Amino acid sequence: MNILVTGANGQLGISLRNAADQVKDRFIFTDVTRIPGVDTVYLDITDIDAVRLICQSEKIGLIINCAAYTNVDKAEDDVAMADLLNHRAVGNLSAVAVETGAEMIHISTDYVFQGDRSTPCREDWPVNPLGVYGATKLKGEQALMESGCPYILIRTAWLYSPYGKNFVKTMARLTAERPSLQVVFDQVGTPTCAADLAGLILHIIKTRQLGKTGVYHYSNEGVCSWYDFACAIRDLAGNTCDIIPCHTDEYPTKARRPAFSVLDKTRVKKTFGITVPHWYESLRRCMAEMDLHPEKHTL
Repeated sequence: MNILVTGANGQLGISLRNAADQVKDRFIFTDVTRIPGVDTVYLDITDIDAVRLICQSEKIGLIINCAAYTNVDKAEDDVAMADLLNHRAVGNLSAVAVETGAEMIHISTDYVFQGDRSTPCREDWPVNPLGVYGATKLKGEQALMESGCPYILIRTAWLYSPYGKNFVKTMARLTAERPSLQVVFDQVGTPTCAADLAGLILHIIKTRQLGKTGVYHYSNEGVCSWYDFACAIRDLAGNTCDIIPCHTDEYPTKARRPAFSVLDKTRVKKTFGITVPHWYESLRRCMAEMDLHPEKHTL
């Protein structure tokens, strides 16, 4: 099977690239950005004709959409671009998938939920995003579902990796540079190591379970606040910064975040027969990799 990966130079895309040899299928990694030394095919997913051309010419059987507009605060002002990437581009991909008989794996977010409950979010819960990022991602989900394309939609949360910009790399840097900093303790969720999410996707492909259409939640196991997460990063990095817990209203941001967005992973574990690592163990493994990674000095 020929597999098209969009957003291949992002955290999840690179993680998929790193482990793609686990399956025998042929991957075509695409993005609109370039990374020196990385062989990525240029593809603008906002151009449906370009999407159609590559899917037809390469006889694509599966599209994995890792592309997204993920700057949560900037999206509040950049509504048109967030909608173009998170919603309309998904419509392009799913429409072409229907035309060509391809299937889709699409990545969405915990930000589609309001986060006002105190139990883990299930796939069938009502959605009510608090900001533009979550709203545009929800529209993308709806475009996919309404297209008639066979899909697996995976909502994830708090994604990090050794690549690009993320909370782990930022906290590792700040806790090395500063004597103290404040981190919110009243937003609760679960971090997700991009390598673990990539592992789930490749497991689904390798075991040929793409026919199990539906919505699934995936993050690592366990629960923590951003404060807990930051403390763990500091400790694993061997830093001594004093991290002070603060309330959300003490650290105002342009976009509202869900206060509780822990994802219930019962469905994904039962359906695909997987186990999910605890967030701390995955964090420890990822940070050990970062110590050896050439990007460790560009956190």
